[in-house]
Amino acid sequence: MKILEINAMRGPNYWSVRRRKLIVLVLDLEEMEELPSNKIEGFSERVQAMFPTMYEHRCSIGTAGGFFQRLEEGTWMGHIIEHIALEIQTLADMDTGFGRTRGYGEKGVYNVVFSYIEENVGRYAAKAAVRICEALISGEDYDLEVDIQEMREIREAERLGPSTASIVQEAASRGIPWIRLNKYSLCQLGYGANQKRIQATVTSETSSIGVELACDKEDTKYLLEQAEVEVPRGDIISKEGNLEEACNYVGYPLVIKPIDGNHGRGITVDVQNYEDASVAFHVAKDVSRRVIVEKFITGKDYRLLVINNILVAAAVRTPAHVIGDGKSSIKELVDIVNADPRRGYGHEKVLTMITLNSLTQTIIEDAGYTKDSVLKKGERLILKDTANLSTGGTAEDVTDIVHPANVSMAERISKIIDLDICGIDIMTSDITKPLSETGGAVLEVNAGPGFRMHLAPTTGLPRNVAAPVVDKLFPIKGDTGRIPIIAVTGTNGKTTTTRLIAHIAKMSGYRVGYTTSDGVYIQNRLLMKGDCTGPTSAVFVLKDPTVNFAVLESARGGLLRAGLGFGNCDIGIVTNIAADHLGLKGIHTVEQLAKVKGVIPETVLPDGYAILNADDDLVYEMRRGINCNLALFSMDEDNPRIQALQRKGGITAIYENGFVTICRGTWKMRIMKAEDIPLTYGGKATFMIQNVLPAILAGNIRGISIEDMKAALVTFIPSASQTPGRLNLFEFENFTILLDYAHNPAGMRALQKFIDKLECTVKVGIIAGIGDRREEDNNEMGSIAAEMFDEIIIRQDKHLRGKTEEELIKMLDTGIKAKDPNKKITIIPSEKEAITYAVTNAKKGSLVVLCSDVIPDALDLVQKFKAQEASGEVVFAE
Repeated sequence: MKILEINAMRGPNYWSVRRRKLIVLVLDLEEMEELPSNKIEGFSERVQAMFPTMYEHRCSIGTAGGFFQRLEEGTWMGHIIEHIALEIQTLADMDTGFGRTRGYGEKGVYNVVFSYIEENVGRYAAKAAVRICEALISGEDYDLEVDIQEMREIREAERLGPSTASIVQEAASRGIPWIRLNKYSLCQLGYGANQKRIQATVTSETSSIGVELACDKEDTKYLLEQAEVEVPRGDIISKEGNLEEACNYVGYPLVIKPIDGNHGRGITVDVQNYEDASVAFHVAKDVSRRVIVEKFITGKDYRLLVINNILVAAAVRTPAHVIGDGKSSIKELVDIVNADPRRGYGHEKVLTMITLNSLTQTIIEDAGYTKDSVLKKGERLILKDTANLSTGGTAEDVTDIVHPANVSMAERISKIIDLDICGIDIMTSDITKPLSETGGAVLEVNAGPGFRMHLAPTTGLPRNVAAPVVDKLFPIKGDTGRIPIIAVTGTNGKTTTTRLIAHIAKMSGYRVGYTTSDGVYIQNRLLMKGDCTGPTSAVFVLKDPTVNFAVLESARGGLLRAGLGFGNCDIGIVTNIAADHLGLKGIHTVEQLAKVKGVIPETVLPDGYAILNADDDLVYEMRRGINCNLALFSMDEDNPRIQALQRKGGITAIYENGFVTICRGTWKMRIMKAEDIPLTYGGKATFMIQNVLPAILAGNIRGISIEDMKAALVTFIPSASQTPGRLNLFEFENFTILLDYAHNPAGMRALQKFIDKLECTVKVGIIAGIGDRREEDNNEMGSIAAEMFDEIIIRQDKHLRGKTEEELIKMLDTGIKAKDPNKKITIIPSEKEAITYAVTNAKKGSLVVLCSDVIPDALDLVQKFKAQEASGEVVFAE
């Protein structure tokens, strides 16, 4: 079997709008296409032996054991690999269960689709599942534990930590979208200008002064002392020569720690003599230039969490430890503790496994033992020098019993240090009593405190401490941090419609970011060049903090490669569906293509609108899959679909009596005459009128006034600057050049209708075959060109996309000659040379139509010729 491709869906996609995290494995079964599971001796038994827990896989049977039944009856390897990929993720403690396997459209090739928790784990699972399946087929031994441990390690390296994840999950539960901004814990909540940021538990509203103070233990302690907060006696030194004096001043037992460390790094506790103090000093110096020598306060280790100056949780922490049973070694006791099902690798479970690392070995030796020593029954041995959960410690929630005086103190400390989120470490014998009574003290104030001990304490009540963080960042009830998003898809007209909507929004005062097939624009500044209609470009716009309105062109390629770059939009527009790019990525029919494009309207929020073309059967059918309001547009006001929606009081846009008109119910609001809209070339470009209709509909739904829309329509000029490559007309002295992006039969037909209305003596077409189109599509392009033009120049696209130059030329030539065997054809592969030839040989009064795929290069060349003529440097078509 051969893996052809692995794609990770990260947003709504062809396979599922709701399940956004999917791996799509394109798998060629090769000879296994002829060998389903029931034809391989012993295969079913080997699968069941390796994966007994797969009994829970119901499969299409719908009951437990259903998948095993399918195995015995006979099913194909793609389907089996799907189930293996799901099961090995579950065995690695990433429980996920959605999968489906479908034909790719080529013999023996399948799309194997399954869900994932962490993307790189999902990719690994895809490859591992194929390896495992091949081993099961051949009957070879396979060490499954290696894969499971590897997936655990990938997950721990890739995933958000528990604190960050809790905030993100709380935000998502409120409908607040989020974006991970780096491979660590920096995340964006909300979009564009309405975004907030978090980095673990530091927020975009956290005081930088507060963070600096918390990281400087000397300043923190000084400020707390000045505020009459109980802190332990201590001294700060930087040289070992001052260590003995500091130890004598403070008095044993001591805590020695770095002044600007965090998360327990470099801390040594319960130092009883100078020799140990010297070792601890050097441990701390490895972390910080200066070192704190502080009185070791005995008692229990408490963490008080304050968010927005309110105490929200408290926990007592216990370092990782074992208790002797009189017969087991320390190592065996650790194994017994780690056998607790609540303990796992890293942050995968409530508790973390205890590791016997070098630090632990030192602690054990300092206690007079080795890892093979047997502790007396009931003897307690501390194995770590901090009580952090990440090193195997435990936590008990004590929020409800904290004395009011300690609550007040903690909330006051948060204001003194000026932190919106802070963890206050207290050592005291009894948190139910004021520190002044117990002799306890505040040890540290932490910026960016961990939430894990509060979210999932070992014992006691879990606390949703992420909720107050999100409350602070988004204090207005119902605020989701979103900006208006209009997504545009379809076969033709996407880019022009996107640009027009962006222009309308800009003219009404929005700061607009938009994506198109020629680039990404932020407030009309081109920031990324190229085909930018995929998820990466959409995310680029949504991350921009200056943008408060997004218009996102969304093409099939990005949808099939990774899904959408956003979860939901406010308005989803589908312009039309026509045969284009068929035969690619497993999409072979226009019905399948419609399903791809139909993802856009299906992602519209419930109070938003899907704007669909009522003149297109495939587009109109998409209304059945939406969970939002419906709006329709049509070039025919008598379209029964339009009239039916109008009778229900719905919103429509129509072309009637020469006007582009919005209707609410049956009431008409004429925007302006189509012939007065520059984009339509005096009404001649009917397909441009069709592009105007969804644009004004979107504007009206967003509350943009008719006056603002009129102003936008009259200032949106078909030109190289506003609509590059879309009906760009260049009037030379003796001839005209029309540059357009028409790249499929439907686009060519629309262009044909337009140029038929233009006056000219001869029509010359410069066309190219397209490598990622079917042979019949290129044949049809040639046939249409034969109808459109008196002369045809065949050039070649810059990107051949899998076919040879000769193949593409032959496809076009076949189509042309099938329509008109005598048509004049000139073959000039270079686009630059083809344009130059057409211009230098243009006849007076002729129209040269250039269908280009690399718009910037063609525009530059045509504009260069135009400048040469204007300067008198050259005269064309004399």
